[in-house]
Amino acid sequence: MTAQPPSLRARIIAVSVAAAVLATVAVVYTLHAAGRAQPAAAASEFALDTGQLYFRSSEAGAGRVARTALPSGKGPRTTGGPSCERFYAAGGTAVCLQRRSGIPPKSYAVVLDDRLKEKRRIALTGIPNRARVSASGRMLSWTMFATGDSYAGSSFSTRTSILDTRTGYLIKNMEEIPLTLDGRRYHSPDVNYWGVTFAKDDNRFYATVSTKGRTYLVQGDMKKWAARTLRTNVECPSLSPDNTRIAFKKRVRKGTSDPWRLYVLDLRTMRERPLAESRNVDDQAAWLDDDTLAYALPGKEGRKQDIWTTRADGEGEPNLLVEGGTSPSAVR
Repeated sequence: MTAQPPSLRARIIAVSVAAAVLATVAVVYTLHAAGRAQPAAAASEFALDTGQLYFRSSEAGAGRVARTALPSGKGPRTTGGPSCERFYAAGGTAVCLQRRSGIPPKSYAVVLDDRLKEKRRIALTGIPNRARVSASGRMLSWTMFATGDSYAGSSFSTRTSILDTRTGYLIKNMEEIPLTLDGRRYHSPDVNYWGVTFAKDDNRFYATVSTKGRTYLVQGDMKKWAARTLRTNVECPSLSPDNTRIAFKKRVRKGTSDPWRLYVLDLRTMRERPLAESRNVDDQAAWLDDDTLAYALPGKEGRKQDIWTTRADGEGEPNLLVEGGTSPSAVR
């Protein structure tokens, strides 16, 4: 018995059903792609406001930027910021370091405006580690681990970048900056930089450089594009708002077990003093004001990390500021 071809009506219905299915698939794909293409987008009401402490939350909204009021940090926690591995903000500009899964994994430095809307995205290589923005919001810097995942070990490599947001000029890797060490021009294939911090003039900066198993504090000049060492055993410097002191972590014992302690260096006298925080701090401390430093430590009660504060003069005792947070950044 010969099969009859489908009627015109049946064919129209079949085509309509197929078109509807394809349209549904297209809508689902578009929405999914949009969500993947804009991972840094923040809620419209979440912006950079003065008097707020911004940080990466590991509690509510884990992995995203949250905020709370200064100086106590004990007020309500507002969530809904961008998703970042590392975050810092100042002068109406923020930098958000992201890491996306895949083969191979991808990392990005995302530049955000005062509404935390994306302005520029830069593809990176490695694991996000440090981020800083100058007080004016013009100069940005970030450090990526190229190999290894800890400064405590001997086998690691970093790549540190600097971005001038006013001109758009990007220095992808500052290892080529002419370096003067102990008064002499220095060359070595093992030079690594990390932890840049900017002065108020957007020209002078400080950073850590390592070579031959030693670390140094360097002072750099953007216009001259040159750097010189100031002293040894200084890591992750952070310049005070008044530009007179540098907070840093100092190696106080050998090995990888609790090697660092927080210190503050007076740039005029070059005298240093230990702070009241005696625990091991593997962070680039952030100044909340000219008298107070904030930093992350392993959390208690199952939390990954907490944010603590200590006085910059070495007096008093450390205080728990935020439970379940890291990457503190005070917007003044």
